[in-house]
Amino acid sequence: MITEHNSTSPTSTENLAAELSLWARAGQCILLSGELGSGKSTFARAFIRALAPDDPEFDVPSPSFSLVQTYENTRVPVAHVDLYRLNSPDEIDELGLDDLLGGHILLIEWPEKLRRKPGDNCLTITFSGTGQHRNLKLDAQGNWVDCLKRNSVINDFIAHSTLSAGKRSFLEGDASSRRYESIGDRTTRVLLMDMPSRPDGPIVKNNKPYSAIAHLAEGIEAVVAINDHLFSLGYSVPEVTDVSLEDGLAFIEPLGTQVFGKMMARGEAMQKPMQAAVEVLANIAGKTWPRAVPLRGKADYHLASYDPDAMMIEVDLLPSWFWPHVKKSMPSDEARQSFASLWHDLLGHVQPEHPVWTLRDYHSPNLLWMPERSGIRRVGIIDTQDCVIGHAAYDVVSMLQDARVDIDFQFADGLYDHYCNLRMAAGPFDAKDFARAFAILGAQRATKILGIFARLAKRDGKPVYLKHIPRVARYLSRNLKHPDLARLKSWYDHYLPLE
Repeated sequence: MITEHNSTSPTSTENLAAELSLWARAGQCILLSGELGSGKSTFARAFIRALAPDDPEFDVPSPSFSLVQTYENTRVPVAHVDLYRLNSPDEIDELGLDDLLGGHILLIEWPEKLRRKPGDNCLTITFSGTGQHRNLKLDAQGNWVDCLKRNSVINDFIAHSTLSAGKRSFLEGDASSRRYESIGDRTTRVLLMDMPSRPDGPIVKNNKPYSAIAHLAEGIEAVVAINDHLFSLGYSVPEVTDVSLEDGLAFIEPLGTQVFGKMMARGEAMQKPMQAAVEVLANIAGKTWPRAVPLRGKADYHLASYDPDAMMIEVDLLPSWFWPHVKKSMPSDEARQSFASLWHDLLGHVQPEHPVWTLRDYHSPNLLWMPERSGIRRVGIIDTQDCVIGHAAYDVVSMLQDARVDIDFQFADGLYDHYCNLRMAAGPFDAKDFARAFAILGAQRATKILGIFARLAKRDGKPVYLKHIPRVARYLSRNLKHPDLARLKSWYDHYLPLE
């Protein structure tokens, strides 16, 4: 894929570099070709600085003499390489570029001296022109092709919005294919949600990918429909403004920076925020929820039931991914069949008579404290797209058994009691049945997450999630102590001890 960019000034070149940095990831390379003074170093420095946006004084020295200058504390580790002074391919081999490529994005000036391109994901930028004017020819290969195509779609979406002059900056990505940017200036800023329609992974069963069976959102329609309805009921979800359902893009309201998980990491007092979050769940449990809601410009969006098929495909992640992660082998047919049979029996106890909207991601990374608001609006809620019709206990489990942060069991038990007291005060509430559902769904969720984290590490190259496994295993052990889960506990004790 070849495109061209006309740069009218060094600033224009720097802006392009900052824009392309939004797509940076380890394993990519950018080859900068052109005569001395053509703008290659200007581009490289701007690209690297854009990966360190919180440090305006970030120093980017020339690698002309060091040959390779690495940056490990940028958003994506970078290696800036200058081959101008090297004369033979053997000298280049000694730089160890292949080794660097595994954990860095490479920016290479004078790539003509390379024996071969490093890796498949290369963007070659050729600089030409004189004076202030430069013509940049971009030749994309590998994943850079999709990056440039998506970048063009986003630029077109912004150009036709009310923020056409807004500056783009990277905000975050997550475990899914979603990514976010911040758009705007000092006075007006929104978030760009970039969520192209796509299934999560390959076909796994019944000619469907995992995401279809587990009822995970495969496009931005779910975000728009669910947020629109929750917003209309007074919950503090991000308001969706500009949207392109076809392109999978939307501007959404930023809800601030007081994310529960970050507050916990800073050691801030969490009693009030967590109590307020529990009160939101009790409020949700007291409503009657529709199974279909309007979707802007299209037919209604239908919410799936959190049915046994969805829960079974989730718990199957444990024998499929976590077992081989731990044991370096696959489970026997007997182990898998007995595991599945136990879960089939248990899941029959968590099909509620009065189902509610179940968000499935109601935990510290997706909750924000907004004390300037009142009542249930004090808790901001993001990542609603995987909402299903299910049991009220599931989101209580998600919050009190947070996979990413430690929540003291005594503190969690007090919040659980607060929730139950609110439910009992509001009307009939079977505390014993709820406790059983809480344990079963807690075990189901922990089982699923152990498999997901192992899969993220193995399949998706994201080993950072492995650090959370001991915490999730502790939650699972605690849930298995419920009397109704005794047979499942025996399975773990026999096949896959947790302690």
